[in-house]
Amino acid sequence: MAVPVRLHASTRRGEPPTTNATTGEVRVPIALYALDEHRGDTDLVMARSEAARLFNELAQALGYVAAPPRQRSLEAVR
Repeated sequence: MAVPVRLHASTRRGEPPTTNATTGEVRVPIALYALDEHRGDTDLVMARSEAARLFNELAQALGYVAAPPRQRSLEAVR
């Protein structure tokens, strides 16, 4: 019986996600691995709505609760 290869992806260090304000595209640079062997790099490309939905689903699966944005006082804006 063959042992299945354990594939995973991680964000690439030092390369933050980028967005395109015109198209709404979100690009997340990721590194691809088989076990712990690096197999290549690529970008995960999504529409802004897809990225927001993915973030919300991951946060919920991990038990994080999204906090409402804090109100800033006028003094904090200066």
